[in-house]
Amino acid sequence: MGKMINKPLVLTYLYLFIYILLSSGVILYNKWVLSPKYFNFPFPITLTMIHMGFSGAVAFLLIRVFKVVAPVKMTFEIYATCVIPISAFFASSLWFGNTAYLHISVAFIQMLKALMPVATFVTAVMCGTDKLRCDVFLNMLVVSIGVVISSYGEIHFNIVGTAYQVTGIFAEALRLVLTQVLLQKKGLTLNPITSVYYIAPCSFVFLFVPWYLLEMQEMEVSQIQFNFWIFFSNAICALALNFSIFLVIGRTGAVTIRVAGVLKDWILIALSTVIFPESTITGLNIIGYAIALCGVVMYNYIKVKDVRASQAPAESIPERITKDWKLEKKSSDPFLPSKGSDNNSGRNGGNSPTASPTVDEEAPLIPSSRFFYTGRTQFNSHSK
Repeated sequence: MGKMINKPLVLTYLYLFIYILLSSGVILYNKWVLSPKYFNFPFPITLTMIHMGFSGAVAFLLIRVFKVVAPVKMTFEIYATCVIPISAFFASSLWFGNTAYLHISVAFIQMLKALMPVATFVTAVMCGTDKLRCDVFLNMLVVSIGVVISSYGEIHFNIVGTAYQVTGIFAEALRLVLTQVLLQKKGLTLNPITSVYYIAPCSFVFLFVPWYLLEMQEMEVSQIQFNFWIFFSNAICALALNFSIFLVIGRTGAVTIRVAGVLKDWILIALSTVIFPESTITGLNIIGYAIALCGVVMYNYIKVKDVRASQAPAESIPERITKDWKLEKKSSDPFLPSKGSDNNSGRNGGNSPTASPTVDEEAPLIPSSRFFYTGRTQFNSHSK
């Protein structure tokens, strides 16, 4: 019986389960901490800065003290022209995304996140890293219509919270495109630990300005309920999510990651209505989100098909899908960061930011809801 169990496959599904569990848990945990109805710590910038500070400290220990991984060769020019602008948009996406929790429900936020492919595609076209295509444009139109219908059906619609979330989505899209344009073209690859090491401190500095202007004085006059173990466990969960994404990407393909992301969204929507009774879902919400999801699925199919066609034009698409699925099920090798793997990153989404799977906005450093994976430079934005 033991010989019949495919241990690598079981391990892969275990990693997927851990990712879905952590991703959903961190989002719900953040909502609980920030919500005035529950833990009542309505300071999203402060919470994000706690995540950044904790993640940066852990990354420093892993790289400089325990030497788990080696730091990359980082010049002042690369840091000034790449890391700083990426960190600025990353910090913005976390700030706006976390602030949305104060105004709208977790379920509605997950529905709005269906706009992520639209934002990334529009940004990539404007920056010249992707081409405007009729089939992709029609998919983006379907997604947008679905989100509009879902928004119309939202009982507790709040324009401020919606504006924060949509702004955070576009800030994340800009970060993804900048990652491709600035870092990948310079040949710099960062794994999750080195990403946190370089991005987290810089994001912390950027967040300090809005924190000083918007939250510091309010925190001084408010009766703040600061529980060390709550914030410590919250930061631990967010960091664990970061690394779980790394494990999932290393053991699966883009198709599996996308399916896991969709499954996680539906689970999160259902869970949020149970944990937070004020999160009421209407029939129009579900219909709109289902329409948007159809557009996202078709968009992902087009992108995966394009990447596979560019990799092996001699094979038919069904043959390639069957081959990739078999390789994915048999894969037992851990993800090894190497130059070769960068050049063959099509399986993880190719070179286009819109071809990649989105990460989630739940851990401090791997920014939104469906995976948009750009090479190996990956941060999770959820603190959001």
